[in-house]
Amino acid sequence: MRRALLPLLSVLLLLACWQAAALLAGGRLLPGPLPVAQSLLREAESGALFHHLGVTLLRVLGAFALAMSIGTGLGVAMGRSLFADRLFGSWLVFFLNLPALVVIVLAYVWFGLTEAAAIGAVAVNKIPNTVVLVRAGARAIDEGLIDMARVYRLSPADRLRHVLLPQLTPTIAAAARSGLALIWKIVLVVELLGRSDGVGFQINLLFQTFDVAGILAYTVAFVAVVQLLEYGVLQPVERRCQRWRRLPADA
Repeated sequence: MRRALLPLLSVLLLLACWQAAALLAGGRLLPGPLPVAQSLLREAESGALFHHLGVTLLRVLGAFALAMSIGTGLGVAMGRSLFADRLFGSWLVFFLNLPALVVIVLAYVWFGLTEAAAIGAVAVNKIPNTVVLVRAGARAIDEGLIDMARVYRLSPADRLRHVLLPQLTPTIAAAARSGLALIWKIVLVVELLGRSDGVGFQINLLFQTFDVAGILAYTVAFVAVVQLLEYGVLQPVERRCQRWRRLPADA
């Protein structure tokens, strides 16, 4: 009970600050929580909210899975191999500094306004960040455990599963958490520029009619979905993967 009290107070404080800002700015420029909630209910009753949220969520999950799998593989390789790090280091710097908007526009020009182009463009923007984080974690792995794995002649697959990945769990979790936050923002841009549905597309339509309450309603709805993924999926998986770090007395 006490653990849930502080987050609840935090949400109430945020709503109070939002309401105060709405009173100062004026309801048209910044609607308060109540008008936004009313707009959210209208969109939910019409079914539009769930359709656009679902479409955007599928794109986010597709790009997330692609970026995390490729980025983790490259990060481990660059962190454990000096040759791979030197070979792809300049590539990494280039893609880290390549603007997301350029990648999205080029993907649409080269591959058309397709789902594959949209998801691929988002993944390309996230992969370099994942590589940087995982590479740093791979470099910090306990070499004593690596030597022990060699002494016991573990296969490469067992070495990866029982030695590398458990130590990389905090790094991968951090990459996943930051990746989810970054990917859904880029997905909105992708939808705004070249898709006919999704939260980004809907926000673009609402912007054209200056419906600020509607824009905030869709924003709040998707942030809530991401929060559910964070607390309902990412954190439980992270805790499960890190059970080996606990002391026996705490197990």
